[in-house]
Amino acid sequence: MTEIAGVGAFDPTNTREAKDWARMQDFVAARGAAAFSRDPLIGGHVTGSAFILSPDRSAVLLTHHRKLDIWIQLGGHCDGIADARFVALKEAYEESGLSRIRLLSDQVLDVDIHQIPEGKEPAHLHYDARFLMQAEAGDIAVSDESHDLAWVPLDQLEDYTQERSVLQMREKFRLWRSRV
Repeated sequence: MTEIAGVGAFDPTNTREAKDWARMQDFVAARGAAAFSRDPLIGGHVTGSAFILSPDRSAVLLTHHRKLDIWIQLGGHCDGIADARFVALKEAYEESGLSRIRLLSDQVLDVDIHQIPEGKEPAHLHYDARFLMQAEAGDIAVSDESHDLAWVPLDQLEDYTQERSVLQMREKFRLWRSRV
């Protein structure tokens, strides 16, 4: 298991994860604090995401993202905060409306590096660190960043999304659950 300052500790379980983790380490080492900025002109930035389970851990909270028009996990930009875990939790609260969310592990659950298409900014990469969380209290409420929110049963995830990066978090949760 290795750690990246500002991102956390992660234990890759396959070749793709090992490559993405090494790419994230290299990016943060090369860019320093700027890696956590929102400057797309440096090629990308670190983001933090939340895989939020329902209280009984049978479903995950997904957002129908307003800009991307797809169902994905909640999360967002670090905006200069060099603490991806904190950012993931902050975004989880802001985007879900939940009043209490518990971090289930201090470690990174999953990493994903993906291209953000050109829009108001040039195309750039998101170096996304994903954290496992559980809802404990509150009702969900749609934020300005979403068209909708939904508790999606884990065994019906494909009915909402075919995004590899979301489906792989379900598998990472199942692996985590088998270890605890």
